[in-house]
Amino acid sequence: MGSNGMKEIRIHGRGGQGVVTAAEILANAAFLDGKFSQGFPTFGSERMGAPVYAFVRIDEKKIRIHSKVYEPDYIIVQDPTLIGVTEVETGLSEKGIALINSEKDSSLIGLNTRARVITIPAVKIALEVMGKPIPNTALLGAFVAATALVSLGSLKEAIKKRFPGEMGEKNALTAERAYEFIKNGK
Repeated sequence: MGSNGMKEIRIHGRGGQGVVTAAEILANAAFLDGKFSQGFPTFGSERMGAPVYAFVRIDEKKIRIHSKVYEPDYIIVQDPTLIGVTEVETGLSEKGIALINSEKDSSLIGLNTRARVITIPAVKIALEVMGKPIPNTALLGAFVAATALVSLGSLKEAIKKRFPGEMGEKNALTAERAYEFIKNGK
């Protein structure tokens, strides 16, 4: 778990789902909020569909650690088929949150953790808003609603910087819809 107020996030997904992009956007949103942040991937098999993960650290002061995140405060799982195939919950703090892209109730997910499990139909929201089944910006909006680690305004700004034009507007709206989904309890 992050020490001295530092929060650590591990994002799990499959190649092509925007895992690395999600980490970069979240780190940039924290920076826009005036915080120190890191967002970086782990490198390995990067083929389409292969399990991948990325890390984010956010703190009020300079971050001096540069290793992988082994004991995250939060995990974001973009592809629920990874549950049971890889141990996505490994090291997750009991006081943490596991945010899962799923239409299932959180009690049906089957994570081996005492952390709070939150589900959101991120693909469904992305399809409704963008017409594409890419869950990353929806999950980021839900993450911000669940944790308040960064502001929704900074998240939307970071998304628009990463995706200029109409694509950025749609991704920002996707994040906002997911934020509202979590805040309004579905």
